[in-house]
Amino acid sequence: MEIKQERDEDFSLQTSLRDDSMDDDDDGKLMIKEEPTDDESKMDYTESTMDMSGDRSQIKEEEEDDEDDDLPMAARMAKMKKEVESEDEDDVPLMARKKPKKESAKKRKKADSDYDDEEDFKPAKKKQIKKEKKSGKVKQEGTTESPRKKKKDEEEQEVWKWWEEEKKPDGVKWNFLEHKGPVFAPPYEPLPPNVKFYYNEKEIKLSEPAEEVATFYARMLDHDYTTKEAFNTNFMTDWRSVMSSKEKELIKDLRKCNFKHMHAYFIKKSEERKAMSKEEKKAIKEENEKIAKEYGFCMIDGHKEKIGNFKIEPPGLFRGRGEHPKMGKLKRRVVAEDIIINCSKDSKVPPPPPGHRWREVRHDNSVTWLASWTENVQGQVKYIMLNPSSKLKGEKDWQKYETARKLASSIDKIREDYTADWKSKEMRIRQRAVAMYFIDKLALRAGNEKDEDQADTVGCCSLRVEHIQLHEEKDGKENVVVFDFLGKDSIRYYNEVPVEKRVFKNLVLFMENKKPEDDLFDRLNTAVLNKHLSELMDGLTAKVFRTFNASWTLQNQLRELTDPDYTVAEKLLAYNRANRAVAILCNHQRAVPKTHDKSMANLREKLANKRQAVEDAEKNLKHAKRDAKNGSAKEKIAADKAKKTLDRLKEQLLKLEVQETDREENKTIALGTSKLNYLDPRISVAWCKKFDVPIDKIYNKTQRDKFRWAIDMATADYVF
Repeated sequence: MEIKQERDEDFSLQTSLRDDSMDDDDDGKLMIKEEPTDDESKMDYTESTMDMSGDRSQIKEEEEDDEDDDLPMAARMAKMKKEVESEDEDDVPLMARKKPKKESAKKRKKADSDYDDEEDFKPAKKKQIKKEKKSGKVKQEGTTESPRKKKKDEEEQEVWKWWEEEKKPDGVKWNFLEHKGPVFAPPYEPLPPNVKFYYNEKEIKLSEPAEEVATFYARMLDHDYTTKEAFNTNFMTDWRSVMSSKEKELIKDLRKCNFKHMHAYFIKKSEERKAMSKEEKKAIKEENEKIAKEYGFCMIDGHKEKIGNFKIEPPGLFRGRGEHPKMGKLKRRVVAEDIIINCSKDSKVPPPPPGHRWREVRHDNSVTWLASWTENVQGQVKYIMLNPSSKLKGEKDWQKYETARKLASSIDKIREDYTADWKSKEMRIRQRAVAMYFIDKLALRAGNEKDEDQADTVGCCSLRVEHIQLHEEKDGKENVVVFDFLGKDSIRYYNEVPVEKRVFKNLVLFMENKKPEDDLFDRLNTAVLNKHLSELMDGLTAKVFRTFNASWTLQNQLRELTDPDYTVAEKLLAYNRANRAVAILCNHQRAVPKTHDKSMANLREKLANKRQAVEDAEKNLKHAKRDAKNGSAKEKIAADKAKKTLDRLKEQLLKLEVQETDREENKTIALGTSKLNYLDPRISVAWCKKFDVPIDKIYNKTQRDKFRWAIDMATADYVF
């Protein structure tokens, strides 16, 4: 159904106000996408959805940003208040100090335990009579619960513990499925008459289709993409395809086009959105919630489940990752005639928008998608799927990690087999064995064959001679292979790896009499490899090795790095370091965040202030101890208080130091990708339970919903 908005920009704001945003993982499965940064939020909906891959296939990191600048104003004020309360009074200006007569002993105790950057513990419940703030009624322990707690309990009661139910027959995903269909992007609304387009310094009134595509380019005018030849060439070709005959005859040179007035218009609209009143933003949020309530849920086997991505991406320009040959091409508007609807036979089929009809209505309970269509740029099939917290997604994840656990019990035999195959008389078997070695030891992706019009990214099976260099000795190591190629999403993979001598000799053999552009494994492809793997173990593919090695590495690293005597902050640093080892193994890189330097500067300033506070507290304690040696009971109490203040400040200092180390080490590593897609969540849950680390320190609310099954079933002694 088409939902009319004031403009595409308003659709943008509604999207940004959604509780969740979704993205695809390696398999094209939906996953949680991190909240946009300040820079990203400046982009309108149309621009922000022109994702780098063209189909949201990039695995995005999901990490909670703990920088003060990203917090809402209300949260920031609360945090500032908390910081003042947590500081020793000697470090607070006189005007900022609280009046002592208003502060109870319990509040002072709470202030001593608070930490300005972390909230490790919730305040204990009051054991005695408690007055309700608004009603004035007296609430006693054991009586009616507060509305907030009651709501939380109700939410917990509504959880569908599908993992405790009997499994359906193989191939059957659901028995009943009903939904309202997708929400289409709003129709294009022409620009106001005062927004001009010029060609060769002459004003041109564009037809509506041509104007719409022109706005896609105008929005991107300050992006690097518009400086790239491939982007501009592809855009011009596709733009001309929607022009009228007169426009085609006139507009032939992109360099003569002036989009500056359009660009200025969209900048102005963006500023207007940011300057919206609280009431206007609230109205948009309420409208968005209304749409989500109607279209964002489905009924499946008697349970209400959340849908992941019920809004269809609006038209725009394809970007692609790296130097994608199709960058700049037009992603056309998706209409009902493109959509295949999937629901059960006994459900109410969602009605298409007025004047339209669905391409097809299916009743296939062997698949998990609700709707699908084929996008026009790369010909890839897109799906509307359920939210990661749903049963269908959870079951798929559970099965994925169970298959990886199964590999753990078979891996020794598999390694023995492929090691023996290095000496095989058949070249195809030798190549397969060496490829398996790389996939196992280096967690390389298998790699698929690419067409000429796709980005030149490769995996293990599609490596070319030019992608590796062999060194019998390098930096004191023997039999070194240097890998240098573009992997998934055009991210560079560079690694210098000492390998087994037999592997090295085989690589020399594979490269003989070949040109740089020739295939390294010319007798192997992904299909052949996966067919062989399935014969070794049911369900085994190249990807299972990646999941297995990632989870195995995390478990071993956590065992080595975690000391039971660590503070919670130190344990979290150990967890992130274990996760970092996995991210490095899987080549999960990211660019240094734009706010990193500013964030580190702020953090170091906090550290300097905290170190000074510790130094002052040490002096105060020294004087207090001297006064208390032969002093009164009051002076002894003062010395005890000074010691507690020093201990609290030292704990805060330790947390800040750990935070500084963690943030610096993580600046180029994407931890969220492995945490959400490659690591068995039961390992993390078991670690939390074993070492008394709150699970919400590892997984945020959305992630806890996604891994609810793991949190419920994993005990402290779980082993992958």
